[in-house]
Amino acid sequence: MKILTVCVIFPLFTCIKAFSDTKKANGTLSLPSYFDDHMVLQKAPAYASIWGYSTIDDDVIVVSLLDMGGKVVRFTATVVYMGPENKAVWKVFLEAVKAGGPYSVVIESDHGSTLTINDVMFGDVWVCSGQSNMQFTLPMAFNGSKEVAESAEYPNIRLFTASLKTADTPQYDFISVEETWSVASPSNVGNGNWTYFSAVCWLYGKYLYQKLNYPIGLVASDWGGTAIEVWSSPDALKKCQIKDSTTTKPDLNGAPTAHSVLWNAMIHPFLNYTIYGTIWYQGESNSGNPLGYNCSFPAMIDDWRLKFSESNPQTSGSFPFGFVQLAPRLNDSSISTGYPDIRWSQTAGYGTVPNPRMKDVFMAVAMDLPDFTSPFHSVHPRDKETVASRLTLSGLVVAYGEVEKFQGPYPSDVKFSPENKQLTITYDMGLTNIEVRSANGFEFCCSSSQDKAVCDQPSLNSWFPVTTLTSTPTTITLDVPASCTNQHILMIRYAWRESPCPYKQCAVYSVVNELPGPPFKISLIV
Repeated sequence: MKILTVCVIFPLFTCIKAFSDTKKANGTLSLPSYFDDHMVLQKAPAYASIWGYSTIDDDVIVVSLLDMGGKVVRFTATVVYMGPENKAVWKVFLEAVKAGGPYSVVIESDHGSTLTINDVMFGDVWVCSGQSNMQFTLPMAFNGSKEVAESAEYPNIRLFTASLKTADTPQYDFISVEETWSVASPSNVGNGNWTYFSAVCWLYGKYLYQKLNYPIGLVASDWGGTAIEVWSSPDALKKCQIKDSTTTKPDLNGAPTAHSVLWNAMIHPFLNYTIYGTIWYQGESNSGNPLGYNCSFPAMIDDWRLKFSESNPQTSGSFPFGFVQLAPRLNDSSISTGYPDIRWSQTAGYGTVPNPRMKDVFMAVAMDLPDFTSPFHSVHPRDKETVASRLTLSGLVVAYGEVEKFQGPYPSDVKFSPENKQLTITYDMGLTNIEVRSANGFEFCCSSSQDKAVCDQPSLNSWFPVTTLTSTPTTITLDVPASCTNQHILMIRYAWRESPCPYKQCAVYSVVNELPGPPFKISLIV
């Protein structure tokens, strides 16, 4: 038997004004809603955290971890904060536990109250958040029925779904829970349309599990139609000089619009829970202000990492963060503003991730996955399997150190020859070559002046499509269009449309993994 005394510091709890209702309670002890049977705690090398409430009369809380063989390890924590309603807060970090299970967690107070959490697994915990394409549930996806039926084969994947709630102040527990921790099964994975469980979250977790072969905990906290500002803390918004919103009226579809209300109610409660990483699918609701997203998205990632790690040092301050670059919406190949700008801003203007501004960030390109006949509206394409497989591939490299080609072709060099009126793009793919599936998608910005600002003014009509190209396994050579004759060639861009191509028929893919090259724009003027 091993006794570990833990000195607990709980900075965020010093501002508690009220305690949420707790799901598990016995005598003087109670737990937050996301500590429950069938849950996943973060595995080694991190220390999983367990916390809860007690009365001010309790001096010591003992947490015991029991495995199936009857082995017991005990950890003790002192009550560290006396709060309102005659309650206090305690917290304990378990020593690192390798992946596996099941375990039972027994919590005892020195006044005789006891709580038990059964069928606890240790693995990696991923939080899945965003708007409707993350909320989009598995039965709605292509092959959804098959995926739902097969979910019974993955009992070591566990699921939790937060309810759609808002709050004006940070909450330390969820106001309510839509789906408590559940073992993967057809009823828990495929409850219905727009209820639990998220298709992208489930498929990402499933593909991870198939590779890692140890328990995965998936936490879905998402709300359709929401902008990034409602998921961001006031601190993150301040970094981008975004003024506080006093609007409390939801939009026409019922989505909240007041800044930070989902950060308060649907993300903040998890800060003291040890997690491994996050995936995100959002941006459609910010397409009206895409340049602002260039700041607000990286700032939100930074802020989430900071606040999770400040509240719980066992969650890495640089935890991996994955996202889905926006899929097409309208069947209109002429739209070159909004979504294309959001896709660029999702990478902080670098075109790919990870990058110097967005470290330990990974993405899945989805611009080549239109679904204009989707019964759930074209903004919700049903091919979530491809989205999740691309996201998993990049996540395995960035979050787990796998050595694979994890992103599509991106230019490593661009050379313009005024004499030949040609531009050659080199794709240094290393492990693979490029495949050219179409001649469409490349455009030059031309102007009588050398002011690149004209390229950002859609009304000036400065962009002209390339009609002729040749390729090798590593290069694409573009002929300057006749419309640019006697003009300054200012920029080149690719796939800069809301809907740039038919299904999986954009111009450039990698031969290995068939990953599409992401959109880009590159200045040709030094």
